[in-house]
Amino acid sequence: MDLPEILLALFIVVVVIVSLVSNLLVLLCFIYSTEIRKQVPGIFIMNLSFCNLLITVFNMPSTLLGIIKNHQPFGDWICQTVSFLETFLTTNTMLSMAALSIDKWIAVVFPLSYSSKMRYKDAVIMVCYSWFHSLTFSLISLLFSWVDYNQIYASCTLHLKEERERRKFTVFTIVFHATSFTYLKVLKVARFHCKRIDIITMQTLLLLVDIHPSVKQRCLVEQKKRRQRATKKISIFIGSFIICFAPYIITRLIELLPFITVNHHWGIVSKCLTYSKAASDPFVYSLLRQQYKKVLVNIVNKILKRDLYPSSGHNSSLDTENDYCLQRVS
Repeated sequence: MDLPEILLALFIVVVVIVSLVSNLLVLLCFIYSTEIRKQVPGIFIMNLSFCNLLITVFNMPSTLLGIIKNHQPFGDWICQTVSFLETFLTTNTMLSMAALSIDKWIAVVFPLSYSSKMRYKDAVIMVCYSWFHSLTFSLISLLFSWVDYNQIYASCTLHLKEERERRKFTVFTIVFHATSFTYLKVLKVARFHCKRIDIITMQTLLLLVDIHPSVKQRCLVEQKKRRQRATKKISIFIGSFIICFAPYIITRLIELLPFITVNHHWGIVSKCLTYSKAASDPFVYSLLRQQYKKVLVNIVNKILKRDLYPSSGHNSSLDTENDYCLQRVS
């Protein structure tokens, strides 16, 4: 192993530890809190954390061994199974993030009718579809024997064995990664609507003459804070995706060109960045939210047999809050 490979191996070890702990905490919050289980975003976050946890347990150690040994870490059957799981879990996580982005978009565009447009039953159906969709892609890759060890990424992942199947593999890869661009597009639309709705609401408030000036000013301030929170969240979603997933996706697409050879070290780096998404997702989507913090505090207090904070069903998420100022305007 050379120095870059040693550093990448250490990076994966850190990512495994952080991802394992953080995703377990998210699942623990989901199990412990009735309020989180009742919320639509909670279903998507639970599915995302579960898939990330499986990636942490099965795929990350496989890549780590591939870097250390510099060859296929397991036998053919085990490596194909790990590759099958990677295709399934990666697709599932992307669809879960796409579902979360759609949920955020509905919350931003239709804040007062959110509960009727995004029901709990709809969330369950979307999760079931993501599992079916992911299983379909995994079975296709298995059917064409595209699940194998890929030396460029030091991973058991999608790999083209025979040159005569390049056209089929190219179509499969493009369609496989199309979900990623859908996720990014929905987030960009949601961010645009954040700004547009903010302008419209402020113009409406300024036109209303029967509201006391102090109330109008307070509404303007609160609406500005609401827009800033929503834009910040969506921008973080976009940024984390671009940093973690975009390099790998672009590399896989460029690799489809027969005259392009991807550098071994860059391939591993791009793969490690996708793994870092599994470690960052719990913080981006849940653990930094006030609701999850309160649940974790309650769990710690229960373990220590303390009752410093009463259990609360407070929900500070953008998905369910009904802004006071918007109610006054309507």
